[in-house]
Amino acid sequence: MPALFRRILVPYDFSKSAAKALGVGADLAARHDGSLLVVHAIPPVYPTHGRPIPPSAGEVAMVEARLVEDVARIVRGRRVGRVRSRVMIGPPAGCILEAARRADAIVMGTLGRSGLPHLLLGSVAERVIRHAEVPVLTVRAGARSRRRADADGA
Repeated sequence: MPALFRRILVPYDFSKSAAKALGVGADLAARHDGSLLVVHAIPPVYPTHGRPIPPSAGEVAMVEARLVEDVARIVRGRRVGRVRSRVMIGPPAGCILEAARRADAIVMGTLGRSGLPHLLLGSVAERVIRHAEVPVLTVRAGARSRRRADADGA
């Protein structure tokens, strides 16, 4: 029987929750002798009139360099077979769902907003969960692991 989680996609937005999700995704990929694809989406600027303006080549290059650096730092020491990073241009949820076509699972950070901030800002994670055709594991930076919480309470 083939491993279920060999191709792990991790959306990465440079937040603490994304960094934690990247660590979890790397551990999952290592455990299943799998690969890791880390994507960062840069949305175009939408002026009030006219067409969307894509980011400049310089901006994309700067984001790519930072992405490669962060991925290398976080994944270092974990035994992940293949690690790739990619910068995509477009709405984050759409870019993630497009990249997920070649993934077995998505591991992504979430801010855990609720109430008015969630209503006003929406949630990329929520859109991905609703439309993804593969399992989605969400990770919050501030959340303690259950094992650690149980050990602290014992």
